[in-house]
Amino acid sequence: MRTNPPNILLVMNDDMGYSDIGCYGGEIRTPNLDRLAAGGVRFTQFYNTARCCPTRASILTGLHPHQVGVGWMTMVDLDDDGYRGDLNDACVTIAEALKAAGYATYMSGKWHVSREVEPDGPQHSWPRQRGFDRYFGILGGASNYWQPTTLTRENDAVDMASLPEDFFLTDAISDQAADYIREHAATGGDTPFFLYTAYTAPHWPLHAHEDDIGRYRGRFAAGWDRLREERLERMRAMGVLDASWPLTERDPTQPPWDETPDQAWQQRRMEVYAAQVDRMDQGIGRIVAALEETGRLDNTLILFLADNGACAEEFAAEVRPMPSNYPAGRPRTRDGRTVLRGNDPTVMPGSEDTYQSYGVPWANLSNTPFREYKHWVHEGGIATPLIAHWPSVIDDRGALRHQPGQLTDIMATCLDVAGADYPTRFNGHDILPLEGTSLAPIFHDRPNHKDALIWEHEGNKAVRRGRWKLVCKYPGEWELYDMVANRTETHDLAERHPEIVAELGAIHDAWAERCGVKPWEPLLEKMTAARERSGVPGMRD
Repeated sequence: MRTNPPNILLVMNDDMGYSDIGCYGGEIRTPNLDRLAAGGVRFTQFYNTARCCPTRASILTGLHPHQVGVGWMTMVDLDDDGYRGDLNDACVTIAEALKAAGYATYMSGKWHVSREVEPDGPQHSWPRQRGFDRYFGILGGASNYWQPTTLTRENDAVDMASLPEDFFLTDAISDQAADYIREHAATGGDTPFFLYTAYTAPHWPLHAHEDDIGRYRGRFAAGWDRLREERLERMRAMGVLDASWPLTERDPTQPPWDETPDQAWQQRRMEVYAAQVDRMDQGIGRIVAALEETGRLDNTLILFLADNGACAEEFAAEVRPMPSNYPAGRPRTRDGRTVLRGNDPTVMPGSEDTYQSYGVPWANLSNTPFREYKHWVHEGGIATPLIAHWPSVIDDRGALRHQPGQLTDIMATCLDVAGADYPTRFNGHDILPLEGTSLAPIFHDRPNHKDALIWEHEGNKAVRRGRWKLVCKYPGEWELYDMVANRTETHDLAERHPEIVAELGAIHDAWAERCGVKPWEPLLEKMTAARERSGVPGMRD
């Protein structure tokens, strides 16, 4: 029986689809995550916030992203308190709250909740200033895996010239997390720790080692149509999906696999993506090994999830030099090769001198069986795996949990299991009330009495309450789905149930007013103007 507060290991990856990992039905080899799932519980209806930095703002604070200043992204201040692109002072992070309760706090990986990323600029919203005792990782959104921009240790930029020849960001994030655990065991005594490990994998660019890619050579040769059907059957057999839910149609912008040109290149895109997830899983294995070596695995709550659904962003087909996302003056690899950006079928992705994405058709596979992708709040944009592993507490091992939950619940869960308080004031500032509900009862298959789950991003909006989900893809109309009968959102019931549309729409409107959500069109105009002023071409994460 547990007597001491648990250690907490929160692991989040970047741009991975709902069904990619093995224990959720995918083809990718993830033995370490599968082991955690077999020894813990898997949530089948947990949700993120559809995009990188809004998700990170929400998971860190237990609030909705607009409440903490990250209602859109971090690249620009949109001149509205909900859209400053910077964590504000009306929130506390998990690290700040747990540190006040006596925890040591560590972070390894992607931060992406600060508008300020220059080493000689303001640092008020960097990890060390927001509750973490130690930090290593990238402050920005995406980067070359061998030569990452905004790479930072504590509060100092890391010199690219100082990196070892075999440096690779996924490995560095994993190994730093494992080192924190060993160092804490050597110096921390009985103090519990909170460790936030935030991978960039498998976010573009498609960068992976050839030996990892080789494990998947030919694995995706059947093409996205057949592989989506095969995943569906595995997911049904696992109980992750209800057998009555139909598979969504192939993305209408994409051809059938049999009619697809450049199949060797298409396969290679998915092979590299799979290798990125594989490499992450290897690193998670090393982190878990560090917990075992130090005798801390039994009383460590491990949570694993993804920050949004699979990413369907395609890069322009032309190949061109890619100077952005590199340190100033380094548009080349460390050994002098020109880095080329573009989803050009004549250039096979994977090596450091390429910069590609896996695009719409494979994101459609990654999100099997759902519709849409990162950015949108249909199920494909917001559904994530969530694995909870805690040997001393979770005894229904290998079980599934179908109760819905949302990112704000992670903070509530961490405070609950740690016995920590959520403050009403912090550092002289009033703090907004916590929005989340602890998931701890669900570990034991009890209800946690969650009411409505609500989203907004770039004008895309949704509310889920009970069996009903109301959802809108900007600038369209509300759609209504029965999530018990049709979670894949293939049968819109809005016209049949206008009273439910009105009821849920009112809930969403009240939430939006309370949380500082603003109409997207004027914000979009501000964003466009800011992009033109700054010369930033894409403003994507």
